[in-house]
Amino acid sequence: MTQLTFPQPSRVQVRAHASSAGSPRTRTAPARAGRPLLAARRAVRLLGNLLLIAVLALFAGLAVGPHLFGYRTMTMLTGSMAPGINPGDVTVAVPEPTSRLAVGQIISYHIPVDDHRVVSHRVVSVKAEPDGSVQIQTKGDHNSGRDPWTAVIVDRQVWRVVAVVPHLGTVIQTLRGPALRIAFVYVGPALLALMVLLSIWSKPSPGRGRHRAPRTARRA
Repeated sequence: MTQLTFPQPSRVQVRAHASSAGSPRTRTAPARAGRPLLAARRAVRLLGNLLLIAVLALFAGLAVGPHLFGYRTMTMLTGSMAPGINPGDVTVAVPEPTSRLAVGQIISYHIPVDDHRVVSHRVVSVKAEPDGSVQIQTKGDHNSGRDPWTAVIVDRQVWRVVAVVPHLGTVIQTLRGPALRIAFVYVGPALLALMVLLSIWSKPSPGRGRHRAPRTARRA
């Protein structure tokens, strides 16, 4: 008897096509939807960094700078030197040898009358005395006449104004007021909560973006 042998059917592999959910067009849709949230998150982070840099620069310029570089800062309270120096501006003064005092310079000094407050006025008269002291008269640029006193400089140096930072004194005064307290109590937490929400919204959901690996079908 003859034994007949039949060939076994060949195995055919069929690759499953990716479903329409995994098409490139569908995959790019969530990414495009998250772009505005990502941009907003970056903008908030950039704004926070800039604000932090500004605060650090302000602190360094007013608290650290005078000790390291030897200059002084003073907020102008009156308009006697307007329009060059207005109320709320901050003046920057550096030490100047008294022997170099000259007409036209703006100096900060204690007035010799009343409460001996510090003023920043322009020198209009300089007279050296035999004992080494210097008598000066000053005037505010906005005032019609000279200051009603003669100041005697006995120190070896005076403080000459070399720069003016507009409105910085007003900003400092604002930060010291209730506005700063409101910012810390309300604005700060609100910005933090917004950053947290943006961080959550920008993250893809657990089921989003995941695609099953193609299956290999076998047919007998």
